[in-house]
Amino acid sequence: MELFSYMEEDDYEQLVICQDKSSGLKAIIAIHDTTLGPALGGTRMWTYNTESEAIEDALRLAKGMTYKNAAAGLNLGGGKAVIIGDPRKDKSEAMFRAFGRYIQSLNGRYITAEDVGTTEQDMDLIHMETNYVNGTSTVAGSSGDPSPVTAYGIYLGMKAAANAAFGSDILRDKTIAVQGVGHVAYTLCEYLHDEGARLVVTDINEAAVKRAVDAFGAVAVEPDDIYDVECDIYSPCALGATINDDTIPKLTAKVIAGSANNQLKANHHGDLIHNKGIIYAPDYVINAGGVINIADELNGVYNQERAMKKVQAIYDNLMRVFEISNNDNIPTYIAADRMAEERMTAIKNAGKQFLSTEKSVLTNK
Repeated sequence: MELFSYMEEDDYEQLVICQDKSSGLKAIIAIHDTTLGPALGGTRMWTYNTESEAIEDALRLAKGMTYKNAAAGLNLGGGKAVIIGDPRKDKSEAMFRAFGRYIQSLNGRYITAEDVGTTEQDMDLIHMETNYVNGTSTVAGSSGDPSPVTAYGIYLGMKAAANAAFGSDILRDKTIAVQGVGHVAYTLCEYLHDEGARLVVTDINEAAVKRAVDAFGAVAVEPDDIYDVECDIYSPCALGATINDDTIPKLTAKVIAGSANNQLKANHHGDLIHNKGIIYAPDYVINAGGVINIADELNGVYNQERAMKKVQAIYDNLMRVFEISNNDNIPTYIAADRMAEERMTAIKNAGKQFLSTEKSVLTNK
């Protein structure tokens, strides 16, 4: 890949290549934008086919975190790290401590947390070398598993989307098709069941499906059949890219709201569902509960009640996205980007004004 051209296109700030021969560490830290504050984003461990693939994933995910943090109203920029390796067999204390030293060398420009392939225990090892890590185990006094808080944010975001689509955010008697019932989605289903929604669920894990059926009286369908379900709301909570050319014609839902990342296979799929009149809650806005939860640790001592209260802003943030979409007649995925970019631009301009004033004072001296 033409690395500098790629970085220039979306104005990335920094790319750090980390290598430690003795532990086998091969990692990339990407920092996209620190206009709003230090870059916060998790560390993903994955068996990438090529080094270029790993670099591209880190860069793409870092940009996504910039927009997620900005849209969530956090004073944080966007960054991401990836470690090349099999999380089932390649982990070691030495590897994560070496990685922690690389994070420490950035002096706070990048703060990490857990992500796909990493755990709270991995964050504990990183924490031995740096304080610029969140999401360590609760034994260490931090926020721990963010799944319950993420689920709460999805629930509130779904209510906002329902308000935009149906004129009311009441989910009682609404039929909601939930794709994937892992940690986040199971807790989401608890909220939905308590409100009186009718649940249709699917997952490649049969035990997860049975658990939801037994606990909530959900109707189970095969994974490929979830798109054909007659429902009010489709909630993608597993793989990304499930909104695509094949699935869009099948969807009967008036709302798409779920926890999965990268729900649109391509941007034009956001245009297609907009033209169909489907209200789509952009993924990085609705699933920001986890990062809001982790960011609360930056206050010094994590407070779950305070974090949950901050997550309530997801409802208002989505209502703002829907307002922009309606006023400008644009798809919600574009409206979400616009909302995030407006905040970053405002802060960036404010920073320029401050620097300009400081410089003029020095000149006058």
